Amino acid sequence: MQKEFIPKLFLLLKQGISRETFSKDIISGIIVGIVALPLAIAFAIASGVSPEKGILTAVIAGLIISAFGGSRVQIGGPTGAFIVIVYGIVQQYGIDGLTIATFMAGFIIIGMGLARLGNFLKFIPYSLIVGFTSGIALIIFSSQVNDFLGLHISDIPADFIDKWIIYFNNVGKVNWYAISIAFGTVLITLYFQNLIKKIPGSIIAILLSTIIVQVFKIPVDTIESNFGEIPNTISLPSIPHVDFNTIKALIQPAFAIALLGSIESLLSAVVSDSMIGGKHRSNIELIAQGTANMVSALFGGIPATGAIARTATNVKNGGRTPIAGITHAFVLLAIMLLFAPYAKLIPMSCLAGILVVVAYHMSEWRQFKSILKGNKMDIIILLTTFFLTVIFDLIIAIEIGIVLASFMFMKRMSESIHIKNISSEFNESEHLFDDELSDLPNEIQLYEINGPLFFGAARQFQETITNNKRDCKVIILRMRYVPIIDATGFQSLKEIIKTYKSEGILVILSGIHLDLKNSFRKNGIYDLIERKYIVTNIKSAISKAKKYLNPDL
Repeated sequence: MQKEFIPKLFLLLKQGISRETFSKDIISGIIVGIVALPLAIAFAIASGVSPEKGILTAVIAGLIISAFGGSRVQIGGPTGAFIVIVYGIVQQYGIDGLTIATFMAGFIIIGMGLARLGNFLKFIPYSLIVGFTSGIALIIFSSQVNDFLGLHISDIPADFIDKWIIYFNNVGKVNWYAISIAFGTVLITLYFQNLIKKIPGSIIAILLSTIIVQVFKIPVDTIESNFGEIPNTISLPSIPHVDFNTIKALIQPAFAIALLGSIESLLSAVVSDSMIGGKHRSNIELIAQGTANMVSALFGGIPATGAIARTATNVKNGGRTPIAGITHAFVLLAIMLLFAPYAKLIPMSCLAGILVVVAYHMSEWRQFKSILKGNKMDIIILLTTFFLTVIFDLIIAIEIGIVLASFMFMKRMSESIHIKNISSEFNESEHLFDDELSDLPNEIQLYEINGPLFFGAARQFQETITNNKRDCKVIILRMRYVPIIDATGFQSLKEIIKTYKSEGILVILSGIHLDLKNSFRKNGIYDLIERKYIVTNIKSAISKAKKYLNPDL
């Protein structure tokens, strides 16, 4: 097995883990497990599924991601980024549809890892990531207004605008008890760790609000009133009925889950690397993420990925090996088996307060504001992705965002290619090629091409060269600064050669390095130009041009 596909835990066990490190990992894992509990429940409920599915996902996916992933400190589980997609799938295709889509997404992520695409996901523009994460944050906030205000609306539309219309129409039904609990949860979650760092504020908020509601019989919605009992057992894995039409219908959301999960997990791994001075292995991380989603789906779980906030909590509490993540999974399992019946008493407004804090941290409003002050192309990508996520659909936003970013990239790359007629611009004050050009005949035209010759720049290249005057007998194309040529670039080059050849003008290619020569052979350039006119340096090119004009030399 290649080194890049060996899980980080296996390498660390081989090297040896000290007793001190092991102890710190256990303690960190316990803390992170407690932190993950309210989030797992809240993410599941916000996604439109029962609370235990969030805990189950955190247990199974968290265990697999830590044990078989490529990061020392990654903590896996359900995250807020998936809420929008999962909710949409559940509403349209039901729980079975979510299981199939999650399993398919896991398969896709594994394929990405095996294809070594982990290193390429980092090239997705930051403006696109901020655009859809900020959009998700706004949608998460909107989805919690009902429970935050205690409006008790049973049927809330999925559409963003329709949702807020319903809220405004029911503003008279506000439950002030629910608002008090929600605001108290927000304040405790944000500020409690300023007093005691080791205990998460969300847990304190849940304990306090649950006890107060039960003791004083406060009339607010709870998990029990909305979802009933929370099972404290793990069901056997099951595979729902699958047919081709189902796969075809779910392939688009499955790809969205795979892409979103891959981006978030690798982003989390990069952030944790900077915190501990480590270096994760992106491809095995993807394989572990994909496996986690496939196994979790079979047990009825929801999509999972690396969780940035929980991973950062792990690092800050001393976690340095995957043992912390494994411990976190077993802590959650113990809580589920022992205390699940009591979790049903948690007020929904408390969970809404926790998710409002999650939405605030996801919003990345500082980065959003910073990008708005920057490049116009980045602003277009940011705002397009943001508004498409909020108003229409996250899947559409990601697809159009990537296409838009690709076009922006192609435009920038096409602008990076420079084609210069060196021979016509040579004068007394410019001595780029003194020795070569001092006696260059007028019958020879010399062009220098700088930049990648790909499909975005091929048309400009072809038009610039072919539209120049034809009062010459030899054209030299100096390509020493052309790093790559794609199929479209080669086609344009062949069209140029054919055009000049039909007019009796010789084309000489100069500065071609070895890798490009192999590509020239494969793309049929040697069928159009004699091999002796494809040379490695400008002196040889000018010498051959002069000899062509005057064979007696």
